[in-house]
Amino acid sequence: MSFTRTQQSKLEDKLDRRYQVLLEEVHDALEKSQNEQYAALVDQAPADVGDQSVAGALADLNLAFIDRHIEEIRDIEAARARIKDGSFGTCDTCGGEIGLERLLVYPTAKRCVACQGQRERTHAHGATPKL
Repeated sequence: MSFTRTQQSKLEDKLDRRYQVLLEEVHDALEKSQNEQYAALVDQAPADVGDQSVAGALADLNLAFIDRHIEEIRDIEAARARIKDGSFGTCDTCGGEIGLERLLVYPTAKRCVACQGQRERTHAHGATPKL
């Protein structure tokens, strides 16, 4: 899909701004994780099982937050590569155009709305709650 220079610039700016925000948030989270109170909980002697469990859960939440941000950073880098090679805005699945409106909302989109919807229906792992 070809964009006007203004449209492409707007999309690139959006990617760049989000990239910077993510980098700052990951940096802050990593700094914060070294000073977290849950580290004190783990180091307490004798630590009870509850304290250890809370400390582990907090550490896991922080890692999940960082992992999610790193994944989005990789998606932004992939979108930048697609801009460079001219495939940005082309659906990975059907080869059709990804609409400008979709890219303005979700600039790292790899698929058009129809293909993304199909993917979500066929690859969803909706667990059924059981008691």
